[in-house]
Amino acid sequence: MFTITATVLSVIYLFVGLFALAPRKPGYSHLKHTISEIGEIGAPHQRFVAFGLFLPIGLLLLVVAYLTQSISSSSAALSLCIAIGYLVAAGFPCDPGSPLSGTFRQAIHNLGGAVEYIGGGFALMAIAERLGQPFKAAGFIVLGSAIALSFMPSTSVRGIIQRVAEVCLFGGLAFSIWRQGGVI
Repeated sequence: MFTITATVLSVIYLFVGLFALAPRKPGYSHLKHTISEIGEIGAPHQRFVAFGLFLPIGLLLLVVAYLTQSISSSSAALSLCIAIGYLVAAGFPCDPGSPLSGTFRQAIHNLGGAVEYIGGGFALMAIAERLGQPFKAAGFIVLGSAIALSFMPSTSVRGIIQRVAEVCLFGGLAFSIWRQGGVI
């Protein structure tokens, strides 16, 4: 029960955090801006976003990854990939605008995002071998989102592309744990 509850709580906490903090960052748009930009260097609530939002989500999903190993190594890998993305974002906030290139800190931030999206996309595809095609479709969506975010960094729909990927990642994790009896 803890693994599915922890996963759902991380989703709710992220959702509430995004909608509570976004209005406090001048000019922020969920359609245009990435999640990380709420806590970018110089943002009004940079430290809270890093240590009060991203860090707890990353740590919670790290625990889920550990506990889920006995149920499914693929679900554990998915949780670990998401956890790495959030933990790296906590430790290495993005540069303003979260560009593809920038400071060393931005490069590490982008590497964490790559682990989350590329690793998460492949983990969803591995889950699909056991649980079916919807997970494969979610994996392709996440990988496609990673490509879109990499090759269209200044697109005006970058935020929505990321939100779709996050829904696939978190939803895929929760649904895979539930479907595999993840009631630890």
